[in-house]
Amino acid sequence: MSADITAVGGTNGESEELSTGHQVELPLSTHATMTGAVLSASPEAVHELLPGGLRPIRATRDRAAVTLLCVDYDRIGYDSGITPYNEFGVLIPAVDGDTRTLPYASVFTRGVSGYVWHLPVTSEPAKALGVDIWGYPKEVADITHDDDGSTRRTSVHIDGQHLIDVTVERPPMFSQSDTSVGYTTKDGSVLREDLELHGEIGLWPYSSNISYSLGEHPRAERLKELDLSDRALMRFAADTEFIIHEGQRVGPV
Repeated sequence: MSADITAVGGTNGESEELSTGHQVELPLSTHATMTGAVLSASPEAVHELLPGGLRPIRATRDRAAVTLLCVDYDRIGYDSGITPYNEFGVLIPAVDGDTRTLPYASVFTRGVSGYVWHLPVTSEPAKALGVDIWGYPKEVADITHDDDGSTRRTSVHIDGQHLIDVTVERPPMFSQSDTSVGYTTKDGSVLREDLELHGEIGLWPYSSNISYSLGEHPRAERLKELDLSDRALMRFAADTEFIIHEGQRVGPV
């Protein structure tokens, strides 16, 4: 079955039919718990992973950033029929056009925004949801989240190969709303999706309360080339409504 999408990136206020037969309305409202960490990385190596028109943020005076994101979705839309799923994301905090970024400050304003480089999920409908509408680079994987008190441990395997293990201690969370931006590529275009978060959100700068180990999967080998830091520039957590808007074209890939 082919998807019936109103436009590349979807259309706010319209219902989109996925290749699995599920229907979702944009902007898409979900609910999820998240943990993550923003790590410093080689700017030259990170830039090689970005499509045309995007630039990595200046996380520090001479470093870019990579974000590791561990997500447990318990609601996808309101009547979509898509069951809860787990997700792991590798994002590259980036901006388009002539947007200026400032060292250190950009980590807190744009550290959880950026180009989605890899996004494994745990079901075919979850994969179709991202691929069909926005072009999210999803593939089906074995992803487990082990929540123990304030700590989430995430393990990801793809086709039997170990991608990554990530452990993040949640910082204190407070009721608030925030916005961010996601970038994807679809049908030869770079798309920008406005994102909203409404719920419990926490951020903590310059933290050693995270750890990760990379496996032997080809994506893990690529991550090893980015000179990722062991200490986080920022760790974060959320228990929140997460809203994804239509994708708007910002330029060619």
